Amino acid sequence: MNTMEQNILNKGQEVNKLPENYTVIDIETTGLSPTMNEIIQLSALKIKNDKIVDSFTSFVKPNGRISSFISSLTGITNDMVSAAPQIKDVLNDYIDFIGQDIIVGHNVHFDINFIHSKRIKYFNKGLSNNYVDTCKMSRKICPISSHKLDSVARYYNVDSTGHHRADNDCKMTFEIYNCMKKDLLSK
Repeated sequence: MNTMEQNILNKGQEVNKLPENYTVIDIETTGLSPTMNEIIQLSALKIKNDKIVDSFTSFVKPNGRISSFISSLTGITNDMVSAAPQIKDVLNDYIDFIGQDIIVGHNVHFDINFIHSKRIKYFNKGLSNNYVDTCKMSRKICPISSHKLDSVARYYNVDSTGHHRADNDCKMTFEIYNCMKKDLLSK
């Protein structure tokens, strides 16, 4: 087995518990492929006893230009990232912020795969944190047709202003996760 195959196997496992201590993550990217596209924003919220205790956010300067489609979707422009650090210069700070915490995210496989891919590329290390996927949770407990973050936010009356910006999406995910936990614990 080669190093890449070993690192892919070392990604964390999905957990079926409802942690009170965790880190919510979200990223924005230039596209959908972890190997072909780039991260343009990293954000995270550190949660202790179900309360936000710290936050991390950074724009990331990509090697290429951000397309007009991605700028329109995220509100992140080439000017906004022009003085930002490159991914290899900020990724370890982001990983240090997350630490060994359980990760919570909406469609979190997307984020984990990008972060894992970039860590392998620049540092030959993966990402092995266990995780909770609020998108997967919503499919089990929310009787709605779409399980996109903004749809689940609407279902729970969570403000979705600024959707598709990693820092705002982290806050939405945190609030949605707390709503889902209350739903599950009340049953």
